[in-house]
Amino acid sequence: MIDKVYPSAAAAVADIPDGASLAVGGFGLCGIPVALIDALHLQGTTDLETVSNNCGVDDWGLGRLLADHRIRRTVSSYVGENKEFARQFLSGELEVVLTPQGTLAEKLRAGGAGIPAFYTPAGVGTQVSEGGLPQKYDAEGLVALASEPKEVRSFNGADYVLEESLTPDFALVHAAKGDRHGNLVFHATAMNFNPLCATAGRITIAEVEELVEPGELDPEHVHVPGIFVQRVVLAPDVEKRIEKRTVSTPNNKEA
Repeated sequence: MIDKVYPSAAAAVADIPDGASLAVGGFGLCGIPVALIDALHLQGTTDLETVSNNCGVDDWGLGRLLADHRIRRTVSSYVGENKEFARQFLSGELEVVLTPQGTLAEKLRAGGAGIPAFYTPAGVGTQVSEGGLPQKYDAEGLVALASEPKEVRSFNGADYVLEESLTPDFALVHAAKGDRHGNLVFHATAMNFNPLCATAGRITIAEVEELVEPGELDPEHVHVPGIFVQRVVLAPDVEKRIEKRTVSTPNNKEA
């Protein structure tokens, strides 16, 4: 079996070229491949297309690439926590393909399974299926690019819209454990989009908090088999942020 471990995050992303498409795991700030994103940022790679549930926050995760105008186009589901994202989109600097969250997940899952397209009821009767959803504005705030209509078919009396799957050039994911063969285990809610991105990417790069030897992971507990993963890098001390912290105070005691 091939040893897929790279010596550093910088080495693992070194051949990602300008203009590449990236599937990036994480949901909110949970399960973000921070070490890989930071290495890509330091490398200077630009003109990227990202596929991710969200685009980080203003100063962290994909938000760092966005702030330096390294992202040209993004396919995302939720983008409400990033003011710079909104500014770039509304000023015509960024192309955005807003996608229903479940549809985005299935686009990645289907891509990883070799399924080119699928039908879903999500978005039927809206601009998602009928077209006209703004994807890019011009400098005057007018719609410069809008989505095209999609095929709709009826099955058993219900309408479904045809959605194409996604197979980006690279996938960047964060896992709790991994071995030298690329088998990955995710922890709790970091499962989110990470396994989907890992299977969809043509070249998948995984940062892992703990690197173990082959045979140490229980096969029944492996979430993504190593056949889907081409590179592994150890990232034991990555920052884990809490997006919105809510704590009680002495004055909040229940009556």
